[in-house]
Amino acid sequence: MERCIVIGASHGGSQVVASLRQQGWEGEIVLIGEEPWLPYHRPPLSKTFLAEDKAIEDILIRPEAAYVKAAVDLRLSSRVVAIDGAAPSATLEDGSVIEGTYLVLATGAVARHLPIPGAELAGVHVLRNAADVGAIKQRARAGRCAVIIGGGYIGLETAASLRKLGMTVTLLEAEERVLARVTGPEISAFYERVHGEEDVEILTGAMAAEIVGDAEVSAVRLRDGRTIDADLVIVGVGILPATTLAEDAGIAVDDGIVVDEQCQSSMPGVFSVGDCARHFNSFYQRSVRLESIQNATDQAKTAAAAMCNKPAPKAVIPWFWSDQYDIKLQIAGLSQGFDQIVVRGSLDEGRSFAAFYYKDEALIACDAVNRPKEFMLAKKVLSEGKSIPAIRVSDESIDIRELMPS
Repeated sequence: MERCIVIGASHGGSQVVASLRQQGWEGEIVLIGEEPWLPYHRPPLSKTFLAEDKAIEDILIRPEAAYVKAAVDLRLSSRVVAIDGAAPSATLEDGSVIEGTYLVLATGAVARHLPIPGAELAGVHVLRNAADVGAIKQRARAGRCAVIIGGGYIGLETAASLRKLGMTVTLLEAEERVLARVTGPEISAFYERVHGEEDVEILTGAMAAEIVGDAEVSAVRLRDGRTIDADLVIVGVGILPATTLAEDAGIAVDDGIVVDEQCQSSMPGVFSVGDCARHFNSFYQRSVRLESIQNATDQAKTAAAAMCNKPAPKAVIPWFWSDQYDIKLQIAGLSQGFDQIVVRGSLDEGRSFAAFYYKDEALIACDAVNRPKEFMLAKKVLSEGKSIPAIRVSDESIDIRELMPS
């Protein structure tokens, strides 16, 4: 009997399992995950799961009954140490070998660690999984001081959650503005204003030189000599794709496991989906590795269709989201390479606007803050390969429904 071995029990792996059965797969399915829990939603970790009294059962992607119904062989708390793509097979840490017809690498990514003194002290954490959040919660108390190193979305979301818990929060960003790698300076300024209004101290151009403490953290020392008190330090300086299994097996890797339009790697029978996979994006005509739930889910559906000899689902425009305080940011498309930003609404007051990104006068992306209509408009326009004249976007006297090109 055919068997599909899925390595990685998060969004991508869980969706592969579900989609295989939906596509009519009658063979065996083995889902292997290193964590002891069923696949759970990752986005809430830095938001509601951290700031509220949530249990892991509250954020499961699917209940256990769904895996039982799909006759999935769940191997939780299990680590794969090697794969053989030619067989294909997976070797577990206990030495057992699982052989199959297909392998799916949904191994995700791992948090970058800071190579500075004191990074291993008690009280210094990354925020990547439920265990990380559990450890952070033990130190997150009202009146205590937290230092967040890294001003990306995870850092900002974590800052918002810790402020909700009543902590004093200082955020350090090495670049001259937060979100420098993913958005325009206008959007960075907006988020710096909002976090300032919420009493988060943001220090830009600030490089951490050392985490100070004896057995546990007590402060963070900057390269310029300043010292910031800290009962808790959270490092959010990005992630790295988990590609070791693929590399060791001789599978092509280039900042991610290289896959084709069917999510198949350079080795026949081995697929890869999610944060660890690099693919050619037909909308932007370039190779990308996307760190988003939407991408992991869509790639999982594509891989499952390929293994079942079914047509691939239609490609969709990349989209993302972030929740901070009373702000919901919805992002449609990829803004890298933009040469113009047009804003609908005000960046200087309130908390509602939409920023439209253009390149060579063509719309390429949109950041919508508490503007769901603008987000849906941009997503639809981009999906259809169309654009909106920039001069019309900025004019709020024009009804949003009238901006959709014919």
